[in-house]
Amino acid sequence: MSTTQTAHATQTAPQGPRNNEAYQGILIICETEQNSIHRVAYELLGKGRGIADACGESLSCLVLSAENSGCEELCKRGADQVYLMKSPAFSFPEEVLFASNITSFIQEKKPAVVLIGATHFGRSLAPRIAAALGTGLTADCTELCVDAEGNLEQIRPAFSDNILAHIKTVNRPQMATVRYKEFQEAVSKENADIRIQEVPPYIESNPDVIIEKTISIGDMDITDAEVVVAGGRGIKREEDLALLQDLAQVLGGQLGVSRALVDAGMASSNIQVGYSGSRVKPKVYIACGISGAPQHLAGMKESDLIIAINSDPSAPIFAVSDYGFIGDLYEIVPRLTERFKKKGGCHEVR
Repeated sequence: MSTTQTAHATQTAPQGPRNNEAYQGILIICETEQNSIHRVAYELLGKGRGIADACGESLSCLVLSAENSGCEELCKRGADQVYLMKSPAFSFPEEVLFASNITSFIQEKKPAVVLIGATHFGRSLAPRIAAALGTGLTADCTELCVDAEGNLEQIRPAFSDNILAHIKTVNRPQMATVRYKEFQEAVSKENADIRIQEVPPYIESNPDVIIEKTISIGDMDITDAEVVVAGGRGIKREEDLALLQDLAQVLGGQLGVSRALVDAGMASSNIQVGYSGSRVKPKVYIACGISGAPQHLAGMKESDLIIAINSDPSAPIFAVSDYGFIGDLYEIVPRLTERFKKKGGCHEVR
């Protein structure tokens, strides 16, 4: 039986401890997608509200957007105060521009804790801010709690989920990115106080970065998909991913891949599932030709229903799957696709 060990660490910035008494409150950096609040912000509000109440601190949100972007909803879900930094410059997720404005805001407001969603954008944004502030950053947290002294304890898996690292930051602010779909969303309350303050941007242009055009990578984020059909080393050629795409389409789902296919240049990293990719929790996860390395399992093992297709009966993926097919995916996947077409799609799985 596998066990999970616990390791404790304290991180201090190179400048050494600073005057922490000047830092108060919890700040959530709310990511937006096409001028709408990313749902990870609602999860951070749920966890942040509990931490704020335990410490007797205020809970605020910062939104950088070209529009109002649903700031009222943030108040309804538990924010004591929402700061809106509005400018057309924030229409595109440009990390350097965002980081510069957020850093200046944090230096002015001095929050004790800063939380950011561990999305693709958040993972790129957070270290830039932490480096500029000279503070520590704990990435991809799966739990947050408060110790007896009121310090934030940041918990994250390490070594392919074999160790849970408990990390504390000596300096302020204490910064962490939190995995998407790790916590329950905060509940919306209609009678909540609406406190929104618009603040001017510190800078609205970055001469070092010019955005010439934006390219769509698809209408669905793999982390939001209710069904994921993923391929691994068992896929021989890039064009063979069409077999999995057909099955995903019939089930109303999304195509995913393991890191092996990304490294081989057969798929984009934005649909990679695993420790170094996206973490998904769909209702149905179909693993096709994926052996089940710990790095991949870390990104999908909490799916509601896992179906594995692999020619190797000893593949580790079968240890976490609810149903398994031992055989050639090139024979099994087309038969599943035809079966679901006849039965009307995804309701047959559910």
